[in-house]
Amino acid sequence: MVLGRLDSDERRKAIVEAAVPLFARNGFAGTTTRELAAAAGVSEALLFRHFPSKQSLYREILTLGCEGDPALEKLATLPASTETLVGIVRFMVRRFVLGAETERHELDLKMRLMLHSVLEDGGFARELFAAVAPRVVPLFTASIKAAEEMGDLAPLASAGANRFWFAHHVAAMMAFAFLPQAGIIPYQGALDRLVEEASDFILRGIGMTEAAIAVSHAAPSLQAAAD
Repeated sequence: MVLGRLDSDERRKAIVEAAVPLFARNGFAGTTTRELAAAAGVSEALLFRHFPSKQSLYREILTLGCEGDPALEKLATLPASTETLVGIVRFMVRRFVLGAETERHELDLKMRLMLHSVLEDGGFARELFAAVAPRVVPLFTASIKAAEEMGDLAPLASAGANRFWFAHHVAAMMAFAFLPQAGIIPYQGALDRLVEEASDFILRGIGMTEAAIAVSHAAPSLQAAAD
């Protein structure tokens, strides 16, 4: 990649875009400033002019990675209810396992950054989770309470926030399993079916009744919320 005559903001953005695949492939420790400069088509001197250190460039990627997700923002406007709880779970699994075609590459890069982050200092993963949690966990826990009051969810000892993260872990681990092109887990069935099965598995795990799960399959509005 060679950068032409760009203004300062455009050049910074282009450097960041060139750096993300390198960090995703090699991790923070395994990526050199020489490689970063070469990928961006600039000299190391120019790289350091925009980002005084590799840490500052990585920090910029952290900031971009934690920007709001429009779909999450849309879900956050829904009222706390059984339907919203189901919608969040199905949205999360579908986003991680399938994703929109236009965002698949971006999601793969983010998941690879997450894996490297966990193997290193955890900074990217920790900040990403800290950014996502306030947008969705309060609604998830409020919807658990609403579902319990409606008799759609069995009261459990686990805190509502923990149940969100348990659900997240299932969806995220499935995404990790699909990072290699051929996948690493011999799942049986088409991806759409796997999304449905995993969503139902999570809903049972957080205490949802079979009757409420059955109703959710017949409610098209829930799929709209998940998309």
